[in-house]
Amino acid sequence: MSDAPTPDDGALDREILAFLQDAFEHVRNGDAAQLRQMLERGLPPNIRNSQGDSLLMLASYHGHHAAARSLLEVGADHELRNDRGQSPLEAAAFKGDQTMAELLLEFGADPNARSAAGKTPLMMAAMFGRTGIVEVLLSSGADPAARDEGGMSALDAARLMGAASTAAQLEAL
Repeated sequence: MSDAPTPDDGALDREILAFLQDAFEHVRNGDAAQLRQMLERGLPPNIRNSQGDSLLMLASYHGHHAAARSLLEVGADHELRNDRGQSPLEAAAFKGDQTMAELLLEFGADPNARSAAGKTPLMMAAMFGRTGIVEVLLSSGADPAARDEGGMSALDAARLMGAASTAAQLEAL
């Protein structure tokens, strides 16, 4: 006879749920060591929470570089978007985290990937005056002439949001 819980007693479901909740908590807290152990024990790197945020999205948004690297090293999808259509690279651009943007690009994130509305990470960086990220994205092949569904380019977005530094940067191209 086995001591393992059976699906009908609910213990297994509670254990799995607790394991997954721990994973999201470790990512939010930037606990890369605990996250790495969980990944080694079989945690799927592309699980998502109720908002569609993957572990990598949360690590990117919260600036947890070591946790993001751990996830990327085991194959986390750097293009996996949340329910709002945002990618980890867009999260890094929004937050102004150049190191995270560089890490995601190092692992193959597409600098020209588009959200549902056609926005690119360059547009996001330009809107919020993230000159360092704009430079990194441009040097990684981001297309400054790309336009979203409304016809706006990164330069247009920078101007609209009053981001003079990135508007000047893009005007100089």
